[in-house]
Amino acid sequence: MLDGKIVITCACTGAETTKAQNPALPISPEEVAQTAYDARQAGAAILHLHVRTAEGRPTQDPARFREVIAAVRRKTDIVVEITTGGAVGDTPEERLRPVVELEPEMASLDCGTVNFGDEYIVNTLPVMREFASQFRAHKIRATLECFDLGHVYASRILLKEGLIEAPLHYGFVLNVPGAVPYSVANLEAFASALPAGADFTVMGIGRASLSAQFGAVARGGWIRVGFEDNVYFSKGVLAESNAQLVERAARITREAGLAPASPDDVRTYLKLRG
Repeated sequence: MLDGKIVITCACTGAETTKAQNPALPISPEEVAQTAYDARQAGAAILHLHVRTAEGRPTQDPARFREVIAAVRRKTDIVVEITTGGAVGDTPEERLRPVVELEPEMASLDCGTVNFGDEYIVNTLPVMREFASQFRAHKIRATLECFDLGHVYASRILLKEGLIEAPLHYGFVLNVPGAVPYSVANLEAFASALPAGADFTVMGIGRASLSAQFGAVARGGWIRVGFEDNVYFSKGVLAESNAQLVERAARITREAGLAPASPDDVRTYLKLRG
């Protein structure tokens, strides 16, 4: 573990959130870059990145990722973790292209199929193996995203087969409609199923965001916040920005006697390429 520190990730845009839900949602490369800078200043070490077209539609186009990452790099040293979850309906090939072409420091790797509201996201074991193989070939650190307890155990197959290796970082995505709700008991079940030595970030979707942050701190995990997961600061009150959500996460961290980790802390600890 990072002694005395918590890693805060900002998932600033996502694939499904719209400006109608929160007008402060960053869409353009310049908006995302400013959000990344503000989130870094507020205490975030990692930017979890989805990108959108100029019209606001989610896309896995490597050229758009390249454009946005370049804008972010001009503003801040935050670690960029790109999505391979993409959007509902994206093919595995579309989701994997940015990893193969851009070789980011980090990327998410979904560890199983899950209901996603009225939709669903398919990740078969062969698809997971292909993703893990490409991550390994391109020296990309995976965040092993688990929406269900079975996903944690599925990830162990990749580990056993030598497709992923330590240091291991997981992301527990809790409270997605149709999947596992956030609760202390459910978080404990996920955390207890981890391979020895693995770290984890807790993502509480929607109204579970704040309670999941407290749960993460109590269980020794890390925190993710941002408009991908939740657009509200409190009940009925929209967040002014992603940075406002990061600031609160950093405050919770400090109230617990800990400190927000820096991007350099993350790069060293997770052995990123930098």
